[in-house]
Amino acid sequence: MSADTLKVDLHVHSRFSTRPSQWLLQKLGCSESYTAPQAIYDIARKRGMDLVTITDHNTIAGSLEIAHLPGAFISEEVTTYFPEDGCKIHVLAWNITEAQHGEITMLRPNVYDLVDYLVATGIPHACAHAMYSMNERLTVSHMERLLLLFRVFELNGSRDAYQNAILRDLLRGLTPQTMDAMAERHDLAPRMDMPCVKHLMAGSDDHSSLNIARSHTTVRGVRGEGLARVESLLEGVMQGRGEQAGTDASPETMAHNLYAIAYQFYKQRFQLARHVGFDPLLRFADHALTATPEPSGGLLARLHGLIHFRRPRRATTSRSVQEHLRHEALRIISDDVELQALAAGDGATGHEVEQAWMRFVDRASDKVLRHFADTLLDNAVGADLFSVFQVIGSAGSLYAILSPYFVAYTLFTKDRAFARQCAAHFLPAHGERERLHVGHFTDTFYDVNGVARTLQTQLDMAIKHGKRLQVLTCAPPDEVQQPFAGRADVRTFTPTGAFAMPEYPELKLHYPPMLRILRHCYDAGFTHLHSATPGPMGLVALAVARILKLPIHGTYHTAFPQYVMQLTEDAGLEEAMWQYMIWYYGQMDKVYVPSLATGDELVARGIPRERIVFYPRGIDTQAFSPVHRNGYFNAHPQAAGRTRLLYVGRLSREKNLHILAEAFRTACAQNPGLALVLVGDGPIRDELARTLTDLPVIFTGYIEGDALAEAYASSDIFVFPSGTDTFGNVVLEAQASGLPVIVTDRGGPRENLLPGRTGCIVPEGEADALSAAMLDLAADPVRLGRMSAEARAYAESRSFESAFTRQWELYREVAA
Repeated sequence: MSADTLKVDLHVHSRFSTRPSQWLLQKLGCSESYTAPQAIYDIARKRGMDLVTITDHNTIAGSLEIAHLPGAFISEEVTTYFPEDGCKIHVLAWNITEAQHGEITMLRPNVYDLVDYLVATGIPHACAHAMYSMNERLTVSHMERLLLLFRVFELNGSRDAYQNAILRDLLRGLTPQTMDAMAERHDLAPRMDMPCVKHLMAGSDDHSSLNIARSHTTVRGVRGEGLARVESLLEGVMQGRGEQAGTDASPETMAHNLYAIAYQFYKQRFQLARHVGFDPLLRFADHALTATPEPSGGLLARLHGLIHFRRPRRATTSRSVQEHLRHEALRIISDDVELQALAAGDGATGHEVEQAWMRFVDRASDKVLRHFADTLLDNAVGADLFSVFQVIGSAGSLYAILSPYFVAYTLFTKDRAFARQCAAHFLPAHGERERLHVGHFTDTFYDVNGVARTLQTQLDMAIKHGKRLQVLTCAPPDEVQQPFAGRADVRTFTPTGAFAMPEYPELKLHYPPMLRILRHCYDAGFTHLHSATPGPMGLVALAVARILKLPIHGTYHTAFPQYVMQLTEDAGLEEAMWQYMIWYYGQMDKVYVPSLATGDELVARGIPRERIVFYPRGIDTQAFSPVHRNGYFNAHPQAAGRTRLLYVGRLSREKNLHILAEAFRTACAQNPGLALVLVGDGPIRDELARTLTDLPVIFTGYIEGDALAEAYASSDIFVFPSGTDTFGNVVLEAQASGLPVIVTDRGGPRENLLPGRTGCIVPEGEADALSAAMLDLAADPVRLGRMSAEARAYAESRSFESAFTRQWELYREVAA
């Protein structure tokens, strides 16, 4: 680079400032954090900066400490306010004197007075991070006034590319007419000539010494030596000859800084430097979280660290979360070559360190979460409530691990929202209405059930109608079904662990990777989240919605409390499940229910009625149709020439299949011409087979696709004895296939037929009533044919496409 071209980072701190992230640091006990100005100077020069300044908030103490060094000059970041409403603004003032600092301090309560002083005295200055609201009062109106007050604006190295790009485009798009209109609207004279001409500079806004010069300004044509050189460079900045260089930040950048500030504070307070060479975890943190890590130490220290990395201590059966975290952290480093290299100080760059640190925190939190969840669920299943509460109390340690990322993503989301407001106001050409983009969370996408089939069909409808919908789920790689592998509208996260339910060993709760899902949702830019299930993925959806400030809706698909009662016959567990369900759905902005009965039940339990949204789910009337009738069961001697009663669903006790078995036995005694077909699988299949061993019964196991459609259409009557289903997709599928249906008077299925015309309703749990209904329909072929035709006509009025379109409009109406 030529001698007249200089580089300088015009926004560096030696201490963290008063800002929202300070709340977290204070919670962590970091009441103060300070980096030696000499270290900042050395780092900046090492990273290629020709001149160095420190811009601490409302103080020049840091700048004064290095003022005697070659190429250093005094600056500060001034906190000022709009006097009308107290909106806080930060202004960078460069190359000032101690006397000028005193004048600035007196004038800074009023941004108009401050800017007038800076202009009158010729102090080079700029508006720092103009789109970042420090005290939640910044509006588009304030932005207009800032444009009238300042010539130079900062592309801030601690903000993301989206915000900086909007600012750049906004400044480029100004015209004399727009500036005149703003001046008249605010009765505010511009503080410069040609006010539509704006300039940019760049600074890192570093608070931790990790990112000094990550973003900086290059100025060509600098002349002179000493003070004249500084003045020439700043003149170039004010005249628009500065070029912005470096990289933008991300939430990971801010989180890394927060970890670094906390670590540096504790390192100084507790004199940890003397232990770094002997503690492998401290050594790793020192290289990851400081710009000038401690020397690695001698042979003894390296040997000590090698032993810890290669041979982590064996796990003990009872440890605190903190002990468990340390053990797992050492194991993570020992298993990762790149993390070991970082601990050894092998010259990783700033971005590489940032990403390595996030990978470390991600893996460590996953390990702790798995340990926490396993312990919690083991104790819950064993009804050890004291231990449950003890484990829950220790969850604060897990939150502390991840809280810097939570805070960072929240702040960056807020910044993006305001940047979008500015784009809509100042750049109407950009301003097409933001399209709804839904992230739909589910624990059960690859299972064979109504929830999974509904979501899979919704994806097809979204593609057909040009809607932005992505399903997020969690499953091991071997469970990912081929039709969905690699699809952009399905994101499957590999679980960090799983818990098998004792009563249902084939049902597992998969633990989702929280941090990876959070990052994905931020990058995807969802406008709306939806939770299909209240399991682990549903809990992550709720956390992500709170962190990213997104509306979240939930669907009450499954009556879990009733399932728990059916499985355990424990009223206490049923009530505990109700409390969880009401807590969970009580967090939703809206709760979608597939039946009016379900909505009434939730309201009775405490969910406000205004949050309940009834939406009619539909059915794919092409996939399920009488045209698929092909004698699918003719090869089975139990079904040949008989009236076929069909059940489709999980073979489990909560579906009342023991009632169906009893009713079928009674019906067969009066009408030997009946056959029962059970499509599905589950924990009581063997029990049912033993109970029905002497009767004409077919167990098909799980079938899907064309085979399932043919099984429906080749049957005669559909029987669904469950009283716990909130909707019952299978009831609509059966009617679409031309089958009259028999359902119970409990749950949602009773709302998905025309009583007496497409089916009948019997009391739940009464085998005699169910048997009578089966016999009644089977005895009248003419009536059966008439009901079959009406069932198909009714299903055609409930097409999935019309239901999906209506649901999407409900999303938009509620999100508006």
